[in-house]
Amino acid sequence: MFTGIIEEIGTLTQVESLGSDTAGKRLVIEAEMAPELSVDESVSINGACQTVVDVDPEAHTFAVDSIEETLRKTTFGSLTEGTPVNLERALQAGDRLDGHFVQGHVDATGTVVEVEQEETDWLYTVEFDPQYASYLIPVGSIAVDGISLTVARLDDDTFTVAIIPHTYRVTNVSDAWTEGAAVNLEFDLIGKYVAHSLTAGGDTPDPEVLAQEWPSNDGE
Repeated sequence: MFTGIIEEIGTLTQVESLGSDTAGKRLVIEAEMAPELSVDESVSINGACQTVVDVDPEAHTFAVDSIEETLRKTTFGSLTEGTPVNLERALQAGDRLDGHFVQGHVDATGTVVEVEQEETDWLYTVEFDPQYASYLIPVGSIAVDGISLTVARLDDDTFTVAIIPHTYRVTNVSDAWTEGAAVNLEFDLIGKYVAHSLTAGGDTPDPEVLAQEWPSNDGE
């Protein structure tokens, strides 16, 4: 479990095939946190929970094995050496939850379709598959490349998030989120359970109904 608060930007230094061209890949990442990691520890890399399989404290690197299923569901299949990646270690019991509950289980990928710089922030619009629309609500939570963000605007197949200067500096946003770039998406855990419970009868939940403000039950 993670919170979507990025600890560090690492650099992908090596990509090794674990077999044929369609096999999984071993990713080697250079990061300041590497010497503190241990084999079998979980790390969120661009929002995908991965298991550390090797650590080189002297080189400040660690390695993870991304299997075929991970490559299919995330942007990992297209990552190249030198790519900056967002890193977060697993949440410890008793820690403050500064973002929102993020499992590190990527639901889908999206595409950055518009970048707008304002005076004090940046607006990023991301296109997603409309089949996931029921998982999104205005001012709801979403993890994009592992970053806990708030949906500022929502349309049928796009959402917009506002990036503050601090997030812009300490994540991969400034380097990697260009127009046309693919990003990993994890929709809010609670929202997914609510949407699933409403589909038990086979109906598709209406995102507008899910987002409406329910009346208080105080007798008024």
